[in-house]
Amino acid sequence: MASGKATCGEIDRFEQPVFSAVIRPHLSLSPQGFKIVMGLVCLVSVVASLPFMVMGFWPVAGFFGLDFLGLYIAFRVSYRQAEAFELLELTPIRLLFRKVGPRGEVRDWQFNPLWTRLDREVDDEYGMQRLSLTSRNEHVVIARDLSPPERETLAEALSRALADVKRGH
Repeated sequence: MASGKATCGEIDRFEQPVFSAVIRPHLSLSPQGFKIVMGLVCLVSVVASLPFMVMGFWPVAGFFGLDFLGLYIAFRVSYRQAEAFELLELTPIRLLFRKVGPRGEVRDWQFNPLWTRLDREVDDEYGMQRLSLTSRNEHVVIARDLSPPERETLAEALSRALADVKRGH
């Protein structure tokens, strides 16, 4: 005679991820590349501003300095934004989508995988432009930081995992 209680093994089986992905923004430069680029820009700025300073047009050197500062700030902001990420984790009983912002703020969405579908917005010329999870009244855009081909690869893998979970029930 079977009891209505789930055993520890059954609970673990339902909590084990079937699919998991972490989505991070693409960085254009490694930290080493950043140092090299900033060193070269600084060198070019100094060399290019020297003739103007010799001719008495010293404010030009300040504008070169502002260009350097602007580029430095833009890269720092880019690196800060790259600290954000998205987490997708699918278990047989739950689909978790977690969005972590660059300052560490966390927002979670949980879906029942049996009621969740993956919506795709595809442009004939540019590929997949938008990927979202939809369940009942909730609609959440995911994988914004991926390129269209990467978004397509993620969509195929997540669709297969969702179908496997739905067949398992």
